[in-house]
Amino acid sequence: MGIEAEGIDLSLGFKHNRHMKRGFLLLACVGLLFAAVCLAGGQDDETFFSEKRRAMVETQLRARDIKDTRVLEVLGQIPRHLFVGLPYRRQAYEDYPLPIDEGQTISQPYVVALMTQSLKLRPTDNVLEVGTGSGYQAAVLSRLARRVFSIEISVALAQKARETLKSLGFANVEIKSDDGYFGWIEQAPFDAIIVTCAARQIPPPLIRQLKEGGRLVIPLEETDEFQSLKLVTKIKGKPDIRQIAQVRFVPMLGRDKKKGPERP
Repeated sequence: MGIEAEGIDLSLGFKHNRHMKRGFLLLACVGLLFAAVCLAGGQDDETFFSEKRRAMVETQLRARDIKDTRVLEVLGQIPRHLFVGLPYRRQAYEDYPLPIDEGQTISQPYVVALMTQSLKLRPTDNVLEVGTGSGYQAAVLSRLARRVFSIEISVALAQKARETLKSLGFANVEIKSDDGYFGWIEQAPFDAIIVTCAARQIPPPLIRQLKEGGRLVIPLEETDEFQSLKLVTKIKGKPDIRQIAQVRFVPMLGRDKKKGPERP
């Protein structure tokens, strides 16, 4: 029964060979057309995001007080939309923060640029970031400094940021999950430190881990509703504090919100 069935199928195949060829040709054409449409859509997306990045740099950054040409160049190159979830990608270059996982946010582009510019980074600098979040700020820092060490209290966020940065080729960023209040003593001292969450006070371990002449940018809670972005420069072992701007960040978690002894 099986052999007979095979014979029938084969005879039909040979009798209608030309029709089958036409069918395969039609399917191939449809497949090529579908691939072309998908490719065109991808190209349209890349054009869209490229234009959005350019507009972001010109209208949100250069037109305001971001003058560091290296910072402008880097923010004009890094694909910010790949650091947010799919529902928010087409909003990634707008002038406001966006939600990411774990109830956290990715800061608006202007704030990222302002904090980065304030650090005055050099290509030889080692930088500590407290609050990895999506990994976007770390990506920006990585193009301006030698190495970036980033701490994220959420294990899930740290892993996701690590994967994103690796997939995009940011090889000089190292991430660990820990309480950033205590810094990263094994990699200290640092030329610069950036804190991307609002603290109640400047964590003493961060000052200790900052090199003489090093710069720390941190948002501090002044009241329940008011936060102030500070530039801290370590001069003769002491913090020299200057205000940069008023800001709004998610709060620092971990030791900053608790009472108890400091780590050594």
